[in-house]
Amino acid sequence: MSADSLPILRPPRLRAGDRVRFVSPACPPDRDLVARGVELLTSWGLRVELGEHVFDQWGYLAGRDEDRVADLDAAFRDPGVRAVFATRGGKGTYRIVDELDYTALRRDPKPLVGFSDITHLLLAAWARCRLAVLHGPFVNWYEPATGPESARALRRALMTTEPVTVRRNPSETTAPVTVEGTATGILLGGNLDAIRTEAGAGLPSLRGAILFLEHQRGTGLGEVDRALTQLIRSGALDGVRGIALGQFLGFERDLGDPALGGWGIADVLRDRLCGLGVPVLGGLPAGHADDPPTIPLGSEATIDTYAGTLVVQPAVA
Repeated sequence: MSADSLPILRPPRLRAGDRVRFVSPACPPDRDLVARGVELLTSWGLRVELGEHVFDQWGYLAGRDEDRVADLDAAFRDPGVRAVFATRGGKGTYRIVDELDYTALRRDPKPLVGFSDITHLLLAAWARCRLAVLHGPFVNWYEPATGPESARALRRALMTTEPVTVRRNPSETTAPVTVEGTATGILLGGNLDAIRTEAGAGLPSLRGAILFLEHQRGTGLGEVDRALTQLIRSGALDGVRGIALGQFLGFERDLGDPALGGWGIADVLRDRLCGLGVPVLGGLPAGHADDPPTIPLGSEATIDTYAGTLVVQPAVA
């Protein structure tokens, strides 16, 4: 089934006075940084609530699986809660996505916001509900990394119905990876590790989609190669209409390493993706670096390599 073969479920945009809920589907957040997130959203006129288990800790996770599920389901089922924000990522969302009450989310759609490990939840919301979601910053708000422009972008994406435009930055490590052309489709994706983990489990069809990819620090070129090759071999990339590449961080040290044959991250991405026969737009300043934009997923998007832009229709109505 093509990604654009069924209607999109767009939740209502937020308005001043709306209640919103912070939850922790992955790792535990910092209390002081969450307080800053509460202060920020409160300044927009929103009424912020915290999930019951938002500060729990069980090993490296934000509480036991059943408690993290309970917090998400409580937010989905409460008709007064008009948006759900992840406090942080890390690990663990993949453990709970099959247990959530998607019937409640379909019945009462509301924006879901997060990225990184929260990609598992964003993909599941699209696969189970056709819900448009937001690849946006965590409300474990750390000002040096998420400054005023990130705050403005998040607010626009939640409280207006303006399209979102992300422009290619030539200084990004993925900027040299380009296959010229334009393509339009539903924008899906997020963190490469999460997408790879969902292949064969909960990954929705990417046929007819623009695939957005970004990658965190901490892994080598070979791991990126493995992830992309797994997606290719599994058939997950069959029928993709285009690729939008965000930030792939931490690979600067690889350039010039004779053990790697002189390859860097752009060479791996080019080798694996440019043979798909679809437009590829690299260099988008979106991912794990500072000042991340907020990008709708599950909504119509166009990549234009000549203009160097990704233009996405709003996730809210």
